[in-house]
Amino acid sequence: MSEAKSFDYLVVGAGFAGSVVAERLARVSNKRVLVVDRRSHIGGNAYDHHNDDGLLIHEYGPHIFHTNSQRVFDYLSQFTKWRPYEHRVLASVDGMLVPIPINRTTINALYGLELSSDDEVEAFYQSRAEPVERSTTSEDVVVGRVGRDLYEKFFRGYTRKQWGLDPSELDAQVTARVPARTNTDDRYFTDTYQAMPLHGYTAMFERMLDHPNIEIMRNTDHRDIEGLIPYDEMIFTGPIDEFFDHCYGTLPYRSLEFAHETLDTPEHQRVAVINHPNDKLYTRVTEFKHLTGQVHPKTAIVYEYPRAEGDPYYPIPRRECTELYAEYKLLADATPGVHFVGRLATYRYYNMDQVVAQSLTLFDKIRGVKAERESRVS
Repeated sequence: MSEAKSFDYLVVGAGFAGSVVAERLARVSNKRVLVVDRRSHIGGNAYDHHNDDGLLIHEYGPHIFHTNSQRVFDYLSQFTKWRPYEHRVLASVDGMLVPIPINRTTINALYGLELSSDDEVEAFYQSRAEPVERSTTSEDVVVGRVGRDLYEKFFRGYTRKQWGLDPSELDAQVTARVPARTNTDDRYFTDTYQAMPLHGYTAMFERMLDHPNIEIMRNTDHRDIEGLIPYDEMIFTGPIDEFFDHCYGTLPYRSLEFAHETLDTPEHQRVAVINHPNDKLYTRVTEFKHLTGQVHPKTAIVYEYPRAEGDPYYPIPRRECTELYAEYKLLADATPGVHFVGRLATYRYYNMDQVVAQSLTLFDKIRGVKAERESRVS
């Protein structure tokens, strides 16, 4: 690439956040876009590929697409066909595999009951619940809804492994994401759109970024090309504290270690994911063929081990972390020519569809601002 070549935008990060903005800027606004990523591939944590045995795997753990946003679904549908898929998860509790989120089937199996209506299950929850006046922690949310026994069986151990903190030390939002149901719906999500990219996420990203106005540099840190390749504005999707050289201190993240295995059997478990709240060092085991629909004589699984160190995956939902981020947000807002978007750059635990929506909104904002400036000039 010639050093003299210049770009309208430098996009730092080729995951959902960066790729969506890059595609819109290139295709809709006819901007010249350079996308750089420190990794050797595009797609961010949603990157998938075929392993040595020809099995399609998610390198960084399972990525299940679901959304209630028609705009997000329609947007991504430009770059992929879909395989219908409704995600189901079982939890290993008391020697049984039972549905999570907790539902009527879960309660009947664990307690030897025969509850047959939503009202009966709701009455069961209420008989166990320990309501608090104001739910401020993850423990409050669960104990206040379904009681301490179910909290101990499903949530406390899993949360302590996942976050390295007791639920009593985490904001309410962590466990509020997982409902307790009174019916027998065993789907993990109830969103309007639930599907997987037919040929995988990487193939979708390749089509998204396949535009003559877009160039991609892998294995590249944006700081390594600073001053060498001219650009007008930046879209930054990495950790916001890193961008500002940790001037206020380091924002904490939880990381993950993945142990991938290929097994010489067509199927290993009944559903894609089995959670282990209490009985293992890992939090869950994923079997990818349930997600991909691939037909293969072997199967691939991955174990997830939460870690305190490593690549940043999950912003830690605690008040002091939010307050520290707020300081960086003030800096970001005062930094001209740089737009911060995505989970790491905005320190929020977003799902994939939420990141896509945030990126589409950022593009609308950029385009609106540009159009306003042009109208003033003319």
